[in-house]
Amino acid sequence: MKIRRFYATPLFSALLLAGAVQAQYSVTDEIRVLQGFKAGGGSDTLAQLTQPFLRESLGAEFINEYIPGATGAIAWTRLTQQSAKDGSVVSITNTPMLMTNYIMNDAIRYSIDEMTPIANVVTDPGIIVVPEDSPYQTLQDFLTAAEENPGQLTVANSGVGGDDFFSTIMIENATGLSFQKVPFQGDGPSATAALGGQVDASFNNLGNVFAHIQSGSLRPLAIFTRERLDILPDVPTMVENDIDIVAGSSRGYSAPADIPDEARDELIAAFEALKENQEFQETARERAMVLDIRTGDDYGQMVQEMEGQFEEIWAEVKDDVNQ
Repeated sequence: MKIRRFYATPLFSALLLAGAVQAQYSVTDEIRVLQGFKAGGGSDTLAQLTQPFLRESLGAEFINEYIPGATGAIAWTRLTQQSAKDGSVVSITNTPMLMTNYIMNDAIRYSIDEMTPIANVVTDPGIIVVPEDSPYQTLQDFLTAAEENPGQLTVANSGVGGDDFFSTIMIENATGLSFQKVPFQGDGPSATAALGGQVDASFNNLGNVFAHIQSGSLRPLAIFTRERLDILPDVPTMVENDIDIVAGSSRGYSAPADIPDEARDELIAAFEALKENQEFQETARERAMVLDIRTGDDYGQMVQEMEGQFEEIWAEVKDDVNQ
């Protein structure tokens, strides 16, 4: 992801001071948003959360284009190599799969150096959910069954290289257990598989399955946070079960490299304004979205650091995964 040192230009400062006053995006009145997963997943959840507020601050419509496949790589290849570099096209960028795609597969040709970081918005913790009629009432029930049936329990994830895929591997490494990993094209289809009883469990993200947890159609067994969350006080963490795993998916927006500074300033200002928007904050809480807004260079630095971390993890596990 191309990081350019960011300074508060007069335009950027003016946009921040304007706050909730509606502006007019200088590039276009329609911004195309490439999504690398099917509708209904974590990327789409982020889009539905942010875009009404971004539309108001930028005065532009957001047109979501769903391009599922290859764990987001098709969309991100299109963003970096086939999209206009004028600020009219952006993409929702999901980590860690944004980087793990090419870390794990030399055939994938894009990289974060070919993107302009705009903003991370949420860091969505991982969670294990099972169907409402599942025999597994607790995490220990689930782990015991996995121990008694090595490689037999089916675990859905959002795709090879995603955070759910990696958290499954980390649990296998930490416990010595093994699961039958079932990849889907996004969190939505993974959750749907659990809802329909097609898999024993889905390793998913809280924001995507929270409504199902509230309705009782999915049962949470454990969450991958350091401490329990206020919105799910009865759901234990992996850490308190002596499995030291904290994981999740961060989701934000990026543009192609070398978009005009003016467009970059305006986009960043729109996301900075979300930090002070009380309606946005409340909407995020209602949807169990854990906000983690980092813009511009800060987002770029975050992604670069994660790239290094997952390069190390993949180097440790790739031989076992590829067997």
